[in-house]
Amino acid sequence: MELEELKKQRLEQLQQELAQKQMQEQVEMQQQLEQLETVAKRFMSPQAIARYGNMKAVHTERAIQSIVVIAQLVQQGKITQPISDDQYKNLLQRLTPEKKEFRINKK
Repeated sequence: MELEELKKQRLEQLQQELAQKQMQEQVEMQQQLEQLETVAKRFMSPQAIARYGNMKAVHTERAIQSIVVIAQLVQQGKITQPISDDQYKNLLQRLTPEKKEFRINKK
């Protein structure tokens, strides 16, 4: 019975370590995202920031992807003036994959 208890304790310990590691990774990712947002928002108009907030609520991955692109452009020195809402919409459209249209023909 001691062997079973040791196995159970070890399993619980490994699960706790894994959970802690995942929490730490999640916190680090959140901090990185906040840093990217801080950099990108300095170069966005208030309307573009509002659109980003809406996108983040609905399409989180696309919103994050757009912030990463903006932050990269800022770091490369390609953006020097705030991005307008129209420019941000254009960026979002470029990041959105084209949908394929399917037609079904009945004979």
